[in-house]
Amino acid sequence: MGGREGLGEFEQLVLLVVIRLGEVAFAPEIARELEDTAGRRVTRGALYSTLNRLESKGLLSWHPEDPGEARGGHIRRRFEVTPDGLLALRDRRDTLLTLWDGIESVIDGADR
Repeated sequence: MGGREGLGEFEQLVLLVVIRLGEVAFAPEIARELEDTAGRRVTRGALYSTLNRLESKGLLSWHPEDPGEARGGHIRRRFEVTPDGLLALRDRRDTLLTLWDGIESVIDGADR
């Protein structure tokens, strides 16, 4: 089961964004999508730390992409969620849905 235990909120967001981006799941695009869809600005260091941690947990992998001339020979890493990463997300979703069950009316009725 690898690193499925202890999936943090930001790690979950990163995995979801990687899935959403698919073939264009490169670090700059991940950061942009996190800001655009989740309202989360992230530093380059924090993002790479999280990507590396997810990889060490076995929840994320990366593949080198042709750098092309524009990148001066530097590879691009395209990220992909592993099968264990998908299971971790499914487990997290199921847990959250179980906890949310029956409290929607309390949340929806709260004074804003």
